[in-house]
Amino acid sequence: MVSDERALAIRLASTDDDALAHTFAERGVAPAANWHDFFDAAAGMLDPASVERAVARLPRTALVSLAEALEGSAVDASDAELLQSLALVGDTAAPYAAVGARVRSLVAARPEAFVAEPDSSVALADAADAAAAAERAFTTVGIVADVLLAGLHTPLSRTGTGAVSAVDRRRLMDAGVLGSAEDIDDLVAAAEAADLVMPVGREWIVTGAGLEWLEATTTRRWSSVAVGLRAALPPGLRTPEGGFRTPDAWADAYPLHTEWADRAARLRRIAEMWGLITPAGTEPAWTSSLRAGGEPDTETLAAHLPAEIDRVYLQADLTAIAPGPLAPALDLRLRTIAVRESRAQASTYRFSTESLGAGMTEGETAESIRSFLGAISLTGIPQPLDYLVDSTAARHGLIRVRTDEASGRTRLEATDLALRDTILVDQALRPLGFVRDGHELVSRAVRDSVYWALADARYPVVALDAAGAPESLHRRARAAEAAAPAEPRDVYARLIGALRAGHESDADAAWLGRELEQAVRMKSAIIVVVLMPDGTERSLTLEASGLGGGRLRGRDRGADVERTLPVSSIVSVRPAL
Repeated sequence: MVSDERALAIRLASTDDDALAHTFAERGVAPAANWHDFFDAAAGMLDPASVERAVARLPRTALVSLAEALEGSAVDASDAELLQSLALVGDTAAPYAAVGARVRSLVAARPEAFVAEPDSSVALADAADAAAAAERAFTTVGIVADVLLAGLHTPLSRTGTGAVSAVDRRRLMDAGVLGSAEDIDDLVAAAEAADLVMPVGREWIVTGAGLEWLEATTTRRWSSVAVGLRAALPPGLRTPEGGFRTPDAWADAYPLHTEWADRAARLRRIAEMWGLITPAGTEPAWTSSLRAGGEPDTETLAAHLPAEIDRVYLQADLTAIAPGPLAPALDLRLRTIAVRESRAQASTYRFSTESLGAGMTEGETAESIRSFLGAISLTGIPQPLDYLVDSTAARHGLIRVRTDEASGRTRLEATDLALRDTILVDQALRPLGFVRDGHELVSRAVRDSVYWALADARYPVVALDAAGAPESLHRRARAAEAAAPAEPRDVYARLIGALRAGHESDADAAWLGRELEQAVRMKSAIIVVVLMPDGTERSLTLEASGLGGGRLRGRDRGADVERTLPVSSIVSVRPAL
């Protein structure tokens, strides 16, 4: 009979690297684990402490299946797949002995955790609750857009726990983005689920998908996050059809998980923020198809949202007033050249030299600004605003930075020598290490770094390409190109490589060697089956004392003599009773 440890080692060895890395990640295996071969890995994963941690994190459905499997019942296919991926059951979905022992102990101590939850249903939200849910969803979409825009210019910092730093919470609160500083982690969690942001080191970086999301309509923004949230739900909340269980069942989905209550409460808060459920636990009509595994019903949601507009009133006091929620793409571009002062459905935007200069830094020109404002204005372009655009454009570009092909250094040219001298003594720009070279300044820093340092210090700078023509640089593109987080296969590459290198192709010989080594190490008594020269087999009970040079040494209990046996002649070994 093949032992569990041996059977699991053989199974792990035959698993491809991606699936193996996923198993290690789900079981919480340390990438630096001191395992030499797959027998070590199997022993570690069947260790009682490791099994206990894994079983405690199983969803209720898998716990019920494990308990039923111990009684000889068949395991549900989806539960069997999950349990096999966690290395808790074998190929026939029968629990390994160590797993069975732990489950029996838990069944005795916590029998309620191994009872299937009754089927539950969810009531449809009434008109008032549905309208309130749609309003929450609309507001949340706008807030996340503000968070992403803030993160494009200055990425949000992450603490060691993954939460947004207190400094950035305060920054967003001071900017009027958040109603409560406590909301930011739930908002970022939803954005991560939809691949709008990703963790890179100690920062949250806006992704390329996040940039595209900002250009989308409100309903498309909501839909992509709703689908992302569904995909990110843990297995215990998902259904075989690709949907999710009713929210009333979420709190009891992981009955043995000590941290589940807080996580379930957070998932419910996020679902409420995005209008997927109401505080009363009822469900708006647009959630039904999503919960069933289909596409979100954006048409039903759209009927409850305020109509978006594509026109604004430009005022002589250098403001723009949108009499309703402005279409996201228009709002996004308007905010590159103006500062939004109010965030109600009727929004106010203010133009200034700084805001227009920032837009020109991002690639706008006087002509593109006039064209855009003329297309969306119901009142034309007031003369004060037209003058401000001209004066800002005239000043913009007084400083030019380019790469010197000969030296590879960055050269700064300034038509205003007084401005050049100011830059030279500006303490904020000291890290750039500017030095004079005739009428120009030279820095060892790359052109783009010099450009953004000057832009952030509000100098009227433009970048020149190799031909000397102005080139638009976009900070947002740089953020979107951040490297993706490491995949499990990359995290466990060293460990998996070591396991494969240390595992022999002959599993029987490798297992026999392992058993003999353990017997010698423990000085234990074993029964050895030896193949004799005449082809017969003989059993000997030995007290193992040494192993080396391809031979096993030990005292024969029956004959009370020392024996030395060739390992190649040993057919099998088992503990002596």
